[in-house]
Amino acid sequence: MIDPHSFYWGKKLEHCKRALETNNFEVFLVDTPERAQKVFFEDILPKLRPRTVSWGDSQSLYATGILEKIRKDPAIEVLVTFDKTLSREEIVERRRKALLVDLFFAGTNALTENGQLVNLDMVGNRVGAITFGPRNVVIVAGRNKIVPSLESAVERIRNYAAPLNAIRHPTLKIPCQKTATCMDCKSPDRICNTWTFTEKSFPKGRIKIVLINQDLGL
Repeated sequence: MIDPHSFYWGKKLEHCKRALETNNFEVFLVDTPERAQKVFFEDILPKLRPRTVSWGDSQSLYATGILEKIRKDPAIEVLVTFDKTLSREEIVERRRKALLVDLFFAGTNALTENGQLVNLDMVGNRVGAITFGPRNVVIVAGRNKIVPSLESAVERIRNYAAPLNAIRHPTLKIPCQKTATCMDCKSPDRICNTWTFTEKSFPKGRIKIVLINQDLGL
């Protein structure tokens, strides 16, 4: 007897993979974060051979262990932009430099069934890098990021992913940390400042997506 849950997600992920590939993304479909790491180091990294690497905050990426392993490679310079020992000015400067690395890692806030990426940023370094700058971008995404449309992507981010992300950062003062829903606030700490809708990868294959058949991240 067919397992309905496995059958459902298998079909859903294959559909998303085809839609993304139609939109010029390069897609790797895997079952687990461990498999995502294996695919990256065996199938992606040898072709890119980056000398410099950086990343945007992503719980899905952290789950794969890719960063920990790549930081052990003496041939690759890893530009760390999350360092609590640095001043705010130094962090911002590093994030500016990260826009020129060979390879940038990120997650995505939502992925439509039509093969579009939707993201919302506070500072803009993550969406900026996805859009332009780094020679290649690798995005790690769990199946829970899949939504039917652009409208549902915005809804997911505004009233689910963004409040959860705000709650993750207790030093910020944002209304949604208490209400668990978007208040369209005017707080100086507002994390919802820049939207991006990535319809296609340009150039073709610049953005590579590792799509994982598990719920990961926010």
